[in-house]
Amino acid sequence: MVPPHAVDTKHPAAVTKAVQAAFSTIGAEASFPLLDRLFADVTDMFEGRYAGYQAIDMHYHNYEHTLQAAICLVHILQGRSRTFDRPVLLARDWELAVMAVLLHDSGFLKKNGDHAGTGAKYTFVHERRSCDFAREYLPRMGVTATEIEDICAAIICTGPRGKISQVAFSRDEARQMAFVLVTADYLAQMSAPDYLDKLPILYREFQEAFEFEQIPPEKRPYNSLKELLEKSPAFWGNYVRPLLDFEAGAVYRYLGQPNPYLQAVEDNLAELRRRLQAGPA
Repeated sequence: MVPPHAVDTKHPAAVTKAVQAAFSTIGAEASFPLLDRLFADVTDMFEGRYAGYQAIDMHYHNYEHTLQAAICLVHILQGRSRTFDRPVLLARDWELAVMAVLLHDSGFLKKNGDHAGTGAKYTFVHERRSCDFAREYLPRMGVTATEIEDICAAIICTGPRGKISQVAFSRDEARQMAFVLVTADYLAQMSAPDYLDKLPILYREFQEAFEFEQIPPEKRPYNSLKELLEKSPAFWGNYVRPLLDFEAGAVYRYLGQPNPYLQAVEDNLAELRRRLQAGPA
């Protein structure tokens, strides 16, 4: 299996090429023009060249996170395609999954004229806003209404309150898409080489969202960066890993054994524990 950080996710063209290479392993070269357009459009969205929207102004949930998640997603799809697991996911299912991952954080984008704060203020509603964006954009890509709702169901599942087991999917392939998207979203960010360095940025994003939603301090999960750092290993062990194991169907198994993404997460958390024990730097 390809190492998780073998692709330069700072460059959309490199990610597009890697995703197309994955599609070629199932003989889906016919998808290349669609993928080219998708990546070009989403790059425009995040870089401020999409009509009606500003460039992304966040530094944790930024475009690179979306691209990292896209790479993880196609790695999972590739691994799954080498098994006899059912249902078989066809090229169209792969296309819809890529649409879902590329748009899953589009809800952080601010419309023109929205100049207060950053997109982080929409943290607690960004999944719904991403679905609104998808419903606006995807019809022009030839995506049917049912397909769009399947994509939106998967996107909603990426939220901390989203329960895949409680979502009604139109077909089992759509449920598998949700499994893959949720897994790619968490693994991509927590396995990233700069994950620890970006946690202070994540904390600031949460603080802005708490303040925007007027959540009182006593109801916030943490009120300092130190608290967020200290709770991160438990967040993985008590929430994310069980979520991936059970709610998301343990599809991370398709990434290989030993699993490079899981190992990268564990390495990051081990380093975090070391830093916490060492005290303030």
